[in-house]
Amino acid sequence: MRVVTTLEQELLAKLLADSPRRIELLRDLPSATVEDMTDGGMGSIRFLARDGGHRIFGCEAARGDYTDADGVPVRIAVNLDQRGDLYELDFWKVDWSPLVRYPSPSDITISRRTVG
Repeated sequence: MRVVTTLEQELLAKLLADSPRRIELLRDLPSATVEDMTDGGMGSIRFLARDGGHRIFGCEAARGDYTDADGVPVRIAVNLDQRGDLYELDFWKVDWSPLVRYPSPSDITISRRTVG
């Protein structure tokens, strides 16, 4: 367990920039607790529930893409839980290899926003 990093906060802010729920979703982000996901070094994190309750995937809120330093495409999704709270910042490198370089917000191209 750890606190979300500044760079992770900046990525989320970029991905959620046009969302009407942006302020609500990002309000408590500086104190959010996350855990690194077991994803082979791709960089995904899961947000821990403040109330300790059971959480499951609800929907994808936004999606972005970038190309890692080795030329391999990476998709990043912001996922919400069943209550509409931040659930995951999910990285998927198309060849399943570990990230070579963590992206900065300027590296990301927004490809989809699906939730208000």
